Amino acid sequence: MNIVKHLDKNNLHHAYLIEGKREEILPEILKFLKTLGIDTKASADFTQIALDSFKIDDARNLRSFASEKSFSKENNAKKIFIISANNFLLEAQHSLLKMFEEPIDNTHFFLVVPDANSLLGTLISRFYFISAKAGHMEETKEAEQFISMSLRDRIDYLKNLLVEIEEEDERGNEIVVLDSTRAKALKFLNGLESVLHKNPLKKSSVSTFEHIFKVREFLRQPGSSTKSLMESVALVIPEK
Repeated sequence: MNIVKHLDKNNLHHAYLIEGKREEILPEILKFLKTLGIDTKASADFTQIALDSFKIDDARNLRSFASEKSFSKENNAKKIFIISANNFLLEAQHSLLKMFEEPIDNTHFFLVVPDANSLLGTLISRFYFISAKAGHMEETKEAEQFISMSLRDRIDYLKNLLVEIEEEDERGNEIVVLDSTRAKALKFLNGLESVLHKNPLKKSSVSTFEHIFKVREFLRQPGSSTKSLMESVALVIPEK
C-alpha cells in the first residue's frame, strides 16, 4: 500500500498513525518529507525515534522536545517527529493523550506501529489513521496449525515464535529490535482469535476468548512475562 496518497503536502495533518511494517513505511515517509524540503539527516527540527517499547520516560521526553521552539529562523518552519515502536506501554499512551489533543503549531508527528489494536481508542482518535498492514493470511495459517498441535508441540512452537531479532541502524551505533516478543505475541493472538471465531472448536467456550482478551491486556503492561502469558493460551485451547 502506498501511504503517500494519504499525505497532503499542502494540508499536513498534525499527527498521523500508520499501521504496518516499519521497514516498509519509514522509507516512504522520509521520501515524502524530502518533497517538502525537509532535511532528514542534519536538521535539528527533525527527530526519528525507533524503539521496541515506548515507555513513560520516552513520552515525557517527546512532550518536552515537541514544546521547544523551532531551531529554524524561517517563518512557519516545520518540526517533524517520526516515532516507530513495537509496543506503546499504557502509561506512556496516557501521557501522550493531552499532547495530541492540543496540536502544536507547525509540529507534525508520524507514529508507526505494527498493530493499532495495541493502542487506546482515545489515543487513536487523535490521529489521522492510515493502515498499510497486509492481510492476516500468514497469522491465520500459523494459528490453524497451532490449534491442531498437541500441548507439548504448542509450547515448543511458542519458544521459536518468541525469539527476538535485532539489527543495527544505519549509523551502526544503535540496536533496534525489529519485532519484539510482545509484538509477535499480539499479532499471533489476532490470528488465533480470528480462527477460533470462524471455526470454533466444539469444546471452546466464552472463557477461552475472555482469557485471550486478558492476555492481550497484560501483554501491554510493563513487567509482564510474554512467555508465561502465551503458554497460558496454549493451555486454555482444547486439544483436538
